[in-house]
Amino acid sequence: MSQEVQQDITRKAVVHRMPGLESVTVRRDVAYKANESGALTMDVYYPGGSQDASGSKCGVESRLPAVVFLLGYSDVGFQKVLGCRAKEMGSYTSWARLVAASGLVGITYTTRDPVPDIHALLDYVRDNAAPLGVDDARMALWSCSGNVPTALSVLMQESRERLRCAVLYYGFTMDLDGGTVVSEASSKFGFIDGCAGRGIDALPRDVPLFVVRAGRDEFPGLNRALDAFAIAAIARNIPITMVNHPTAPHAFDLVHDTATSREIIRETLAFMRFHLSAGR
Repeated sequence: MSQEVQQDITRKAVVHRMPGLESVTVRRDVAYKANESGALTMDVYYPGGSQDASGSKCGVESRLPAVVFLLGYSDVGFQKVLGCRAKEMGSYTSWARLVAASGLVGITYTTRDPVPDIHALLDYVRDNAAPLGVDDARMALWSCSGNVPTALSVLMQESRERLRCAVLYYGFTMDLDGGTVVSEASSKFGFIDGCAGRGIDALPRDVPLFVVRAGRDEFPGLNRALDAFAIAAIARNIPITMVNHPTAPHAFDLVHDTATSREIIRETLAFMRFHLSAGR
């Protein structure tokens, strides 16, 4: 992959914009896990006026709900291919800013071993909720593409008291009824198949899901597995909101600048605000 192509991919931002993006403050490189290879860190995006970049409160007394942008790829491989860590990509920085401009806290992070690292991050946020200005009882996961199986595996393990909802964009989900789409894609593209050997019955029945399907997704079999997942979730009465963008390619939120794409992004933000509201 040429450097020019790499830069184009890493700079892609979400096609939707809204008021408040420029006033978002970012507390960068907060260490959440240390090991012999060095600290893993997170960036915390706050609505304008709620925090400054050092983490000092700026007049907001109550802690804010948070959205964690979950990763299913190791940054080690990610940097080899794209030359940067996931949290530095325009896709993640722009989504985190949208979340913050919506009145929530956005959290992006680095990872070497995606499954244990996300649990370490959630533990760190819980243990440091007050200084972070985060309400750890009102948190959501956002994931896309090959990151989705890890998000589903986290939902299977974390308590409802911590995670209120999850957003799954154009994702590889899980292999059901003998399917192999997700496992084969995991081997080919290098993401973690966190749901390997597990079924949909392991998912909680009370965590709402917002699932977005790209009707013209280019990845073979992805929508077949996604459709089977949605049908199985509905059959088990799991609270699922399914949105099909019929003309959209994979990563439509970055590459398909249409009124429909922007409306789905607005609906996504509204879904998270609703399920993270204090009375839910």
